[in-house]
Amino acid sequence: MSVKKEPWLTLIGGGPASRPAYRAAKGLAPRVFAVDGGANHLKAWGERPEAILGDLDSLEDLDWWASQKDVYVLKTPDQETTDFEKALDRLEAEITLGLGFLGGRLDHALAALHALAARPERRILLLGEREVVFLAPPLWRARLKPGDRLSIWPIRPTTVSRSSGLRWPLDPLRLEAGLRIGVSNEVSAPEVSAEFDAPGALILLPRSRLEAAVESLLSAPGFV
Repeated sequence: MSVKKEPWLTLIGGGPASRPAYRAAKGLAPRVFAVDGGANHLKAWGERPEAILGDLDSLEDLDWWASQKDVYVLKTPDQETTDFEKALDRLEAEITLGLGFLGGRLDHALAALHALAARPERRILLLGEREVVFLAPPLWRARLKPGDRLSIWPIRPTTVSRSSGLRWPLDPLRLEAGLRIGVSNEVSAPEVSAEFDAPGALILLPRSRLEAAVESLLSAPGFV
């Protein structure tokens, strides 16, 4: 199964996910796909995905889902990649919103962040209950509100060559986990920007800024 450059997709995983977060994602990206146990959330909410992907070891009511003619169930038992990565490798979109991948088991959350870092050419945003997180493009600009919290976490070493609109400027600054990070900064102007020399910076914003985050990625060049 492959969907090439569909407009915007919502992927829901089996980790903690609330209906308000789902509505926020679906409101922007109405095509919905479940990743393994993410279908359990959808069934509880009376929602249906276009397809369910993964190794299906966390999927409840597999036989029931398999009997649904309008839901495609694809079992991929490969253990070299996570279920989230399996879905990303089969579903390509201009924007991908994911929920149910943060806030639960720490190893699952770290694996989801790894999936973002491994695909710098993709525009993927993960929604938690409080944050939205995504991999920063080479030149990132966003329209935010002064006072908004903004954190930059280097999942790979990267250098901020220029920045603006931050209470604590980051340029020029080398960021690397274990050495220096950029968490708990604050927006100080209506527009914020940062330029990075390599893919590796995860940006965390309040979930209420989801639309601004999506807009910032749509207008930005991607890493190649």
